[in-house]
Amino acid sequence: MDGFIPVVAGCVDAHDSRLVLTKGDGMEFEAYDDYEQNERVIKWLRENGLSIAVGVIVGLVGIFGWQQWRTHQARTEVAAAQLYQEIQIAQASNQPEVVTRLADELMKEHSKSPYAVFAASDRARQQVHAGELDKAAVSLDWAAAHVANTALKPLIQLRVAQLQLARDKGAAALATLDGIPATSFSGMTQELRGDVLVKLGRLDDARKAYQAAMSALSTEAPQRGVLQMKLDDLAVAGKQGA
Repeated sequence: MDGFIPVVAGCVDAHDSRLVLTKGDGMEFEAYDDYEQNERVIKWLRENGLSIAVGVIVGLVGIFGWQQWRTHQARTEVAAAQLYQEIQIAQASNQPEVVTRLADELMKEHSKSPYAVFAASDRARQQVHAGELDKAAVSLDWAAAHVANTALKPLIQLRVAQLQLARDKGAAALATLDGIPATSFSGMTQELRGDVLVKLGRLDDARKAYQAAMSALSTEAPQRGVLQMKLDDLAVAGKQGA
């Protein structure tokens, strides 16, 4: 015991069996006897054991619940895809009543699925072809409200802007286009912006939009020919107005 002097603390509680050993350099060591440590562990388990067990059970339920939820989601998506495929077949077979029924079912039962958004967008396109622009607006509003896929959302916004232009709502169309990220469908977005600006009589701004659309397209893009025609028309209009 060279260099160590055992010192019992001056006021040691009868129930506290701690023994403080003081080394010459001031370092202190605390030793708990095995009995007291066991008693404290038992007491702690009595106080907290139930909550620990509940926590373990909740954790296990969460893990298996997550797996079941993922399985359910996969099955739901498969069902939505099958419905959408049936809609495509009905359209190809010229069965509009079946298309309407299946689309209604898809949009009602699987409203969170991108296939439901596709169905609503397809319905809007058919309504536009039939001259039912107000109904098409309702269908696209539904699609815009239910689209959750970040990659699909700009495409729906683009279609909304196209319909707004067709309904002579140029200012609303520009506002919709402003909400589309610059990196999403930039060529199509800028071309449509140019079309809207032409409708609003803002020919200089329209030219800039068409030029931006041209820059966003590859040199092999077939749409470049259409854009060049629009730019040429603006040039002619500019000369006539001069």
